[in-house]
Amino acid sequence: MPDLLLELRSEEIPARMQRKAAGDLKKLVTDGLVEAGLTYEAAREYWTPRRLTLDIRGLTIRSKDAHEEIKGPSTKAPEQAVQGFLRKAGYTDISQAHVHSDPKKGDFYVAHIVKPGRAAEEIIAELIPQVIRDFPWPKSMRWGKASAKSGALRWVRPLQSILCTFGPETEEPVVVDFTVGGIRSGNVTYGHRFMSDGEPITVRRFEDYVAKLEKAKVVLDADRRKEMILDDARNLAFASGLELVEDEGLLEEVSGLVEWPVVLMGTFEEEFLAIPPEVIRLTIRANQKCFVTRKQGESEKLSNRFILISNIEAKDGGKEIAYGNGKVVRARLSDALYFWKTDQADLPDLEKLQASAEKFGLDLKKPLDQRMARLNALGVTFHAKLGTQGARIERIRRLAQEIAPLVGADPVLAARAAVLAKADLTTEVVGEFPELQGGMGRKYAVLQNEPASVAAAIEEHYKPQGPSEAVPRDPISITVALADKFDTLVGFWLIDEKPTGSKDPFALRRAALGDIRLTLENDLRLDLLKVLTFASELYPAERVAPKDKDLQAWVLFTRPEIMKDLLAFFHDRLKVYLKDEGARYDAIDAVLTPDADNLLLIARRVEALIYFINTEDGQNLLAGTKRAANILAAEEKKGTRVADSVDPALFRDEEERALFAAIVQAEKDAGEAVESENFSGAMLALAQLRGPVDAFFEKVLVNDEDEKIRANRLALLARIREATGKVADFSKIAG
Repeated sequence: MPDLLLELRSEEIPARMQRKAAGDLKKLVTDGLVEAGLTYEAAREYWTPRRLTLDIRGLTIRSKDAHEEIKGPSTKAPEQAVQGFLRKAGYTDISQAHVHSDPKKGDFYVAHIVKPGRAAEEIIAELIPQVIRDFPWPKSMRWGKASAKSGALRWVRPLQSILCTFGPETEEPVVVDFTVGGIRSGNVTYGHRFMSDGEPITVRRFEDYVAKLEKAKVVLDADRRKEMILDDARNLAFASGLELVEDEGLLEEVSGLVEWPVVLMGTFEEEFLAIPPEVIRLTIRANQKCFVTRKQGESEKLSNRFILISNIEAKDGGKEIAYGNGKVVRARLSDALYFWKTDQADLPDLEKLQASAEKFGLDLKKPLDQRMARLNALGVTFHAKLGTQGARIERIRRLAQEIAPLVGADPVLAARAAVLAKADLTTEVVGEFPELQGGMGRKYAVLQNEPASVAAAIEEHYKPQGPSEAVPRDPISITVALADKFDTLVGFWLIDEKPTGSKDPFALRRAALGDIRLTLENDLRLDLLKVLTFASELYPAERVAPKDKDLQAWVLFTRPEIMKDLLAFFHDRLKVYLKDEGARYDAIDAVLTPDADNLLLIARRVEALIYFINTEDGQNLLAGTKRAANILAAEEKKGTRVADSVDPALFRDEEERALFAAIVQAEKDAGEAVESENFSGAMLALAQLRGPVDAFFEKVLVNDEDEKIRANRLALLARIREATGKVADFSKIAG
């Protein structure tokens, strides 16, 4: 079967767009082919900085004939209806139609339409121009004289040529002929912009296309370019007694900047190694797209040599290229060194920072304290409705002091860490590299001899920022991380800026998941609603309450309801977290009640319940308790009287007495186990009900003719429900 080769060659395509664009091209073309009635065996996309390529194998040469039935009017219908049917079917006379019979509706006309299949070339020639014109670039441009005309072709960069061939392996493929934006398709492409001879390359099919491009210094496969870069960079570093500091994101980017990767090594002065490694790495990465290196066996300290990727093989072996990159790197590192030293020097306006220093207990002899004082003095806005960064830090400090004893942290150190946590936002380095916030704060804290736990908390209070990032373990870090996220969540809930659908501009779902992970993975027992309520009271009501609401009523009634809604949000995120950890959804629902606010105990109940219901005792007790609950629910629905309490004097059968005694004992034992947070023990206590429940249903008729006996037995079933309900709502367990 024939293969289709398509190449769209243009000026430079931004590296960040290439992979997605190639995927979009594949989807748009293959979907269009299938929709037109063609099938294919395989398709793969390729990309370089100057071309998007699609290789489709085993494409059918023609679409199948399409058969369609158009139901028409009754054979007795008026002439006007018949004529409308003829126009719709494309017939000239009613004799061309078929007559079908229906037992109920009688005879009616039917048009049997056959739409002949189309040649693949015809379909391709129609489809590709449409794909090119409607291509979903994030940004596109018009160019040349035609750009002034309405409907001019738009592309990410000027489109230069289109290659499109189609045919079987055993025959000469044909050019699928079409024109779009004044560019006519052909079987010609061009090699590397600088290293090829510039002559056109005539292509037949994919295999010779790849081979000819390679001879013209173009490596088509982006993954192969990545492998070449990585292997050569590792080897070049190793040859100099160094190792490459690998960076997958940078590797992806530089592979999209070159068609013929050439790996070179540059250098800079060792004096720049006084700058923190993170800053050196980001400076070189952001400005020159280069990799850094370190001595073999070194874990953090960098070397003064870097790896750069060129797009050409220079006659001098790349010396001038490396030298030129080195000049730019030195200039950028000079700036970084200036930022680093400036951040450790006194600010020029210390006299204006005295009030802020007194407010937060800051020592203006210390650089990081100065930066915190400036952050407050500048009145930097956190959110228009929630106030300044300074006000937020004050709330986080007070909340950290409240949480610290619950976490086993020193409240004084927690408060100090909270005050300095955002101080590096006003530093020169973080101003240049925002992604270093927290990390730079820690370095500056160490330089001014802050306690190790305080310095660590400044960096770690942002964590975890994703499901795979480890949570902090130091009590001070945990405290400030919790306080920071709780304050954010409470604030946005108070002003009704909650996530909606897929929109979550303030990353509140991530913040809630972070608090959940901090709590569960550090075995913390927090009364969540109490903490949320305290955090909400740190916001002045006059700032966050709607202007048209009575302030006192809002404080007394609305704010508590808002916090209950936030607790429900935590429940939803907890469900997601536990499901991702492998917990059964029905077990979570069986344990989670609207007022449950100790996340750790909820998780442990779920764990114990899942283990229990997977045992034989658990399965049997589950069946018995569900039977009891179903009978009870049915009778309650009918209005059957259920006694307020169980009266042992009304027992007739030994099985009733045994079940009642077992329930009383199970309630006692399970209650004590729950009180001591021994949820497995609580399940074992309930397991003792299995035999008495089975015996009761085997020997005892619940719906006795005597109304008092029946009501008493239903009350006994209610006691089963109550006893098990203290541990979990077994009615919600599936199966």
